[in-house]
Amino acid sequence: MKEANVVMSLMFFTMAFAFYFVTAVFYVGYWVFRKGWMSQTATAMTYIALLAVTGVLISRAVESGHAPFSNLYESMVLFVWAMTIGYIWLERKHKIKEMGAFVMTIAFFAMVAASMLPYRFKSVEPLNPALQNKWKWLVNLLSQAGLEKYAIGWLDFHVFSTFVGYAAFAISFGIAIMYIIKERYESMKKTNVLIDRFPESEMLDELGYRTIAWGFPFLTIGIISGAVWANYAWGTYWSWDPKETWSLITWLIYAAYLHARVTRGWRGRKAAYLSILGFLAVIFLYWGVSFILPGLHAYA
Repeated sequence: MKEANVVMSLMFFTMAFAFYFVTAVFYVGYWVFRKGWMSQTATAMTYIALLAVTGVLISRAVESGHAPFSNLYESMVLFVWAMTIGYIWLERKHKIKEMGAFVMTIAFFAMVAASMLPYRFKSVEPLNPALQNKWKWLVNLLSQAGLEKYAIGWLDFHVFSTFVGYAAFAISFGIAIMYIIKERYESMKKTNVLIDRFPESEMLDELGYRTIAWGFPFLTIGIISGAVWANYAWGTYWSWDPKETWSLITWLIYAAYLHARVTRGWRGRKAAYLSILGFLAVIFLYWGVSFILPGLHAYA
């Protein structure tokens, strides 16, 4: 049974990897060639890719017997999953298909990164004792149906909230890149057939702000719930572990973005650059800290 679950997880990941590649190609194709069938195919493939990556998470949960948020590989898949849902919502609401050429390309490269992780970051192992914390009330509730092993705790809530925030910041990063390109051509009064297909720079600026404003509370909740879990696991709410420190730095960057936006009216290029800086901090927090700086979060 366990071997079947491993095969199922690998199959779903392979499918998701292929679908995200095809999705990114079709969004770029639509942006360049403006063919209606490419737009429809890209959107359809996005939904199929979401189903496949959902299959990865479910199969990993069945294989491990706990929420699939316990290692670098699983959290990367969660990041792609949340990012895809966020993008689908934005596309349905704003009908900006060109955004998919940037956002879904980021999602594909995230899948590439997940596929290249060393085996120790992918394998399903017994949970580290520090990770074995579940809400007792949920355990009692699920035990009535024999599903108590799938109960979650502060760690799962912490990881889920944090990566929803990261996903929003990834989308805002893609929007910021679009804004910088669009604004540069507008300021130079130049035209380009591809750049002209972007929305107006003011709309991109507003979308980037709203996306960060949506993701920031999730990051905040993630940090707070992580502190609660740390107190259960290590007896202290904050230990200045490298990942905790960089989480705080990332939070401060996005807090500065929102503060400057609301109080000083920061818009345009300054805001876009700060959005890019914030996501670069997320990348270092997730990859740099995990591989370069040892700490209590070494397993993640």
